Amino acid sequence: MRLTLATGSRPTRSRQVFDAVTPVAGDVVMGIAILSVDLHAVGQPAAAAVLLWFATATWLFLACVFALRVLDERGRFVREARSPAALTGVAGSSVLGTAFAAQGYYPVAAALLALAGVSWVLLLSSVLSHRRSPVTGASFLPTVATQGLAVLSATLAARNGTAWLLVAAIAVWVLGLGFYTVTVTRFDPHQLLTGHGDHWVAGGALAISALACAKIVQAGAVLGWLTATRGLSADVALAFWCLAMLWLGPLIATEVVRPRLSYDLRRWATVFPLGMYAVLGFAVSQVTGIGGLGTFARWWTWLAVAVGLVVLAGFVRHSWQVVRATAPASAPLRPRSATPSAPVHSKDIDP
Repeated sequence: MRLTLATGSRPTRSRQVFDAVTPVAGDVVMGIAILSVDLHAVGQPAAAAVLLWFATATWLFLACVFALRVLDERGRFVREARSPAALTGVAGSSVLGTAFAAQGYYPVAAALLALAGVSWVLLLSSVLSHRRSPVTGASFLPTVATQGLAVLSATLAARNGTAWLLVAAIAVWVLGLGFYTVTVTRFDPHQLLTGHGDHWVAGGALAISALACAKIVQAGAVLGWLTATRGLSADVALAFWCLAMLWLGPLIATEVVRPRLSYDLRRWATVFPLGMYAVLGFAVSQVTGIGGLGTFARWWTWLAVAVGLVVLAGFVRHSWQVVRATAPASAPLRPRSATPSAPVHSKDIDP
């Protein structure tokens, strides 16, 4: 029996709004949370806190939606769980945890790490077993979700001096690199011209892999594991930064050649890599002592924030249109029990 959010035979507006939410919405949490980390790094704690709590509110809303879907629409939830977009929940939780850690809320960060880890274990095999072509930017989400766990694990390991967390971070980092290698060899470069925002994840996935490397180096230094190889480890982190930066040229060039100015929810998958490049610059600067990387990160932060504000404006406008579109029509509707559920198309799940 299908649940409803209110009594009556007609679906409520809140029910319709909930039905309109897809796993791609997890990109919003990822984008807003990483901008919060950026702003905190450049000495804007008030703005960082505002974005942190906005990302938290969005995360809680999405958690309620998908919890309701588990109870109410099990079939749809299972279908969505097969899509790479389902892993935005894992990645979003990890990035949000990193934002909480940046502002000193370590117990919250640890709780989000545990939740993200459990979700990763439950979702990853389903997503990987249902991979399909063509390979889009969203196909890199197994890498992003896995490296998000590595970043947060290494961050907390450095904070608490916890050796097993660092071991776990290294293990999932290596696994994430494997996912990236497999995906990038199958990636269709034409997606850089045809993608709707998620094509930026091709670069963002390598950027978060590089960030995980830098965080592991920092945690290893705290635990005294890299005393003899500190210089080599810093060089490895710098090498990954260079590899991640190689994506920026093609990504920016294709945006100029083929501007995509209309709002799309997948544009949050552009905001996330932009913010990630700034966080990466700060981290690698700390590891290597190269001040220029920190300067780049500071300037890049404001570019990421500017793009984020534009996308946020589109998000608010689009959300308002969705709410208005779900207003009850004047004509009576058939009872829910007599109306079959609308099919969920793959394009609504996996960008």
